[in-house]
Amino acid sequence: MKKIINHALLVWVWALGVLSLLPSSVYAQEQKDSIHSKVHELDAVTVTARRMPAKISTATSVQVFRKEDLKNLGLQNMGDAVKRFAGTNVRDYGGIGGIKTVSVRNLGAAHTAVSYDGVAISNTQAGQIDIGRFSLDNISTLSLAIGHDDNMLQSARLFASAGVLNIETEKPRFEDDKQSMTQILLRGGSFGYLTPSLRHWQKLGERTRLSVDASYQRADGTYPFELKNGNLMTEEKRINSDIASGQGEVNLFHTFKDDSELSAKAYYYKSERGLPGAVILYNPASDERLYDENFFAQMRYKKVFNPKWTLQAQGKYNYSWNKYEDLGVEYVNGKQTDTNRQTEYYLSAAVLYRPMDGWSFSLSQDGFINRLHTNGMNSPEPTRYTSLTALNARYQQNGWKLSGTLVGTYITEEVKAGNTPDDRKRLAPTLSASWQPWEEEQLFVRAMYKSTFRVPTFSDLYYLRVGNTNLKPEKAKEYTLGVTWSGTPFDFTDFVSLTVDGYYNEVSDKIIAFPSTYVWKMQNYGKVRITGIDVTMATAIPLADKISLNLSGNYSWQKAVDVTNKEAKNYKHQLPYTPEHNGNVSATFEMPWVNVGYTVTMVSKRYFLAQNVPANQIDGYNEHTATLWREFKFKNCGLRLQAEVINLTDAQYDVIKYYPMPGRSWRLTMMVNF
Repeated sequence: MKKIINHALLVWVWALGVLSLLPSSVYAQEQKDSIHSKVHELDAVTVTARRMPAKISTATSVQVFRKEDLKNLGLQNMGDAVKRFAGTNVRDYGGIGGIKTVSVRNLGAAHTAVSYDGVAISNTQAGQIDIGRFSLDNISTLSLAIGHDDNMLQSARLFASAGVLNIETEKPRFEDDKQSMTQILLRGGSFGYLTPSLRHWQKLGERTRLSVDASYQRADGTYPFELKNGNLMTEEKRINSDIASGQGEVNLFHTFKDDSELSAKAYYYKSERGLPGAVILYNPASDERLYDENFFAQMRYKKVFNPKWTLQAQGKYNYSWNKYEDLGVEYVNGKQTDTNRQTEYYLSAAVLYRPMDGWSFSLSQDGFINRLHTNGMNSPEPTRYTSLTALNARYQQNGWKLSGTLVGTYITEEVKAGNTPDDRKRLAPTLSASWQPWEEEQLFVRAMYKSTFRVPTFSDLYYLRVGNTNLKPEKAKEYTLGVTWSGTPFDFTDFVSLTVDGYYNEVSDKIIAFPSTYVWKMQNYGKVRITGIDVTMATAIPLADKISLNLSGNYSWQKAVDVTNKEAKNYKHQLPYTPEHNGNVSATFEMPWVNVGYTVTMVSKRYFLAQNVPANQIDGYNEHTATLWREFKFKNCGLRLQAEVINLTDAQYDVIKYYPMPGRSWRLTMMVNF
C-alpha cells in the first residue's frame, strides 16, 4: 500500500483560500466609492434571433435546444435529444430503459463531461454517464459545447473536458403576482409506457423561490422486431426490457440584499430494469437485472463584488449505488451478484477579474475525493484525490476574441490492497479565436486547439484480473476551424443561421481490453485519427398571420480511423459503430388550430467490429417522428395536449449490433398548469 501525502488536497485548500481573499480585499479597498455597490456588470451573453438554435458568436461550437424545441419535436428522452446535435455519437442499447451514453466527435464518452445546473456529474468507476436517466420535462435549455463555451466563470472540471453537455433545469418564474404554480403531466404510450410527473413552484418571499419536481416511469418494454437469419425473416418480441424508475429533486433559489445569488439542489433517483441482452439467432433468454440508486446534493453561490471582480463557489456530495444480478447454472448457487458503491466530495471556486476594457481573466480551482466499494473478493477499495486548476485569459476588441486556457491536473490514489498507479501531473492548454470581419454582419470565423486527457477509471485500473495499474492517461488533441453566419438574406424569412466546422482530432494511448497470455487485460494500445465536418442550419418563415414554419437541421461527415499498427488488417479502417454520414432535419408548423412537428434522422452504414468487411456491416437507417400539439388557455390554468408517432415508417434497425430498436410506437401527453 502506498503512503499518501495528499498534495491534491493541500493545493486545493491553498488556492481556495487565495480565491476567497482576493475579492474581499478589493471590495474593502473600494468601499469609498459611493456608487460602487449599485453598479454591476453582467456576464457577457449572446443575443440571438427568435428560435435561433446555435450561439454563432462563440469561439467554439455551441449548439442549443430550448424547452419549446424539445417539446415540439416529440423527443422521447435525453438520448433522442442529444442525437440531434451535430458531431455526437449516442450509443443506445434499445428500449425505454436502455442505457445511453454520448461521445463528442468520437473521442469517447469518458472525454465528455455532463453538467447538471452548472455542476459536473461524475462516474469514476466507469467514466461515462447514462444520460437516459435524466428527464426532459423540467429542462430549460440543453446545450452541447465542443471544447468549452464562452463562460469564463465555470469549474475547472468543465474546462478540462473535450466537450460538455450542459443540462439546465427551469427556474421558478411567476406572472400576475402569483405566489405559486403547479404542473401535472401524464404521459402514456406503447409497450406499457406510463409516466406521471408533478412540479410545484412556490414563492417563499420576495427573494426566495422553491421548486419541487417528481416523476415516475414504468414500461414493460416488450416490443416486436424482425429477426433476419440468412434469407429467413421472423417476427420476434424483445423480452426482459422492462423498467421502473422514480426521481425527484428540490431546488432552492435565494437572492441576497447585495444581489449575490445562492442555489441549492437535492436530487434522488432509483430504478430497476431488465437488461435484455444481445439477440443472437433464436436465443431470447435473458435473466440480467440492474438496480440503480443515486443521491446528490449541490450548492452554488455567485457574487458580483464590482464591475471588475466576480466570485463563484460550488460544493457537491454524490452517492451512487448499483447492483447487477444474473441467473445461470455457471454460477455458484445459480446467481451472480455484483454491487458497487461510489461516493464523491467535491468543492470548486472560481474568480473572474476584468482589469480593463477588452481583457478578462479567471482562475478556477477544483478539489474532489472519490471512493469505490465493491463486494468482490480482495476489493482494493480505491480512493482518488484530484486537484484541477484552470487559468483563463481573454482579449476582445475590434471584432477579435482571443482566449487561452491552461488546466493543471494533479491526481494521487490509495488502496487497501494491491498496487496503485503513480501520481499523475499534467498541463493541458486550449487556444481559441474568433473574428468578425464586418461589424454590421453577423459573420464569424473561428478556430480552436484543445489538449485534453482522461484518467483511467477505477474499472480500468482495478477490475478483477482485467485491471492494470500501469495504465497511462488517454490523450486527445482537437483542432477546429469554422465559419458561422446569421442574417436575413430573404424578405420571406425571420432569419437564417448557418455554421460550418471542420475538425481534426487525435487520440493516443487509447485504453482498450487487449488479450494477454491467459486473460484479457486493459492496455494503452491504440491511436486514432478523426477528420470531420459539422454543418448546422436553421430558419423561420412566416407563412401567414399566426402561421409560421421553422426549419432546422444538421449534417456530420466523419472519418475516424485506427492508425495503431500498419500491419494490422484494420489499419485505417473506420472505428466500430461510427457512421461516416449522419444528420437530421426538423420542421414545425405553428398554426392557431394545431401545431405539427416532423423530424427525420438519417444514419449511414457502420461496422460493429474493427475490420470494415461486409460480414461486420450494420445497415444505415432513417427514422421519422411526427408530432401534433395544441395549447389551451383558460382563466387560471393552461392545458397542453400532444400526440406523437415515433418511427413512423416502422424502420427495423440496430444502433448496437444484436440490440434491436423499437419499431413504430405512439405516445400521448396531457399537461395542466395552474
